[in-house]
Amino acid sequence: MAKYFLIESRSPFDSTEVTHNYQLASDLANAGHEVTLFLVENGVFVTRSQASVHSFNNLEKVALLVDDFSLRERGIELSEVRSEIKPANLGLVVDAMAEGQKVMWL
Repeated sequence: MAKYFLIESRSPFDSTEVTHNYQLASDLANAGHEVTLFLVENGVFVTRSQASVHSFNNLEKVALLVDDFSLRERGIELSEVRSEIKPANLGLVVDAMAEGQKVMWL
């Protein structure tokens, strides 16, 4: 079982490829791998409680993190973020690489 740390910076509202990246995360998790999806830059727009993206809702086996700086830069309050998504900072990318996780910027 491998550990994957995936980074998504695009919004599913702007790029149809993001849906495929969510599917990749889900497929890896369903195959028994440990998967973390870290949302940064415009990727954070999907974290709002009122945002509805079907493919994002299928990530129940994936650990979901959101960059707290990207949230602040886009005026999104932590209270607006879905409860299953945890705030984090970019230092986690370095930590994931140091642990030998497979890090992929999607």
